[in-house]
Amino acid sequence: MNISSKLATLALSASLAACAGLDGAPPQVGEPRAAVEARLGPPTNIYQLPQGPELEYATGPYGQKTWMVRFGPDQRLTSYEQVLDTTGFARVKIGVSNQQDVLHLLGKPTEKSYLSLTRLHVWSYRYKESGVWDSMMHVHFDDAGIVRQMLNGPDPDREEKRFFW
Repeated sequence: MNISSKLATLALSASLAACAGLDGAPPQVGEPRAAVEARLGPPTNIYQLPQGPELEYATGPYGQKTWMVRFGPDQRLTSYEQVLDTTGFARVKIGVSNQQDVLHLLGKPTEKSYLSLTRLHVWSYRYKESGVWDSMMHVHFDDAGIVRQMLNGPDPDREEKRFFW
């Protein structure tokens, strides 16, 4: 086995271990942060909020789930939720939410792009719409970082390619 095969196997094993922790029994409200992190592993991001730390567990770039794990000032779990769904996206307010708000609500995006004609920055998130369809939600920000629109559609990387000759 060559070095690149070994590295690929190691990366796959690590990602499967992380998924196993996230898809297992959820942590319970009141659990100490150290116990939650021991079970779930290292987070993909940590956000320091006034009410306490928020840990992000994103499964991207091809995953369709992100868990936000929130703790109170006493470092005990206050909430644990998968945020890439209709409920999570509904929390983003057009004309009000900014990029920091979106990071705290949805976590890091799968990809970022820029539309020069309309001067909008786009953050895209993979998710399962209605638990069935492989989709992407695109959150558009103006140059000031305020959400201006949200559009969803099929995930181009998971959509069946059809050729008509």
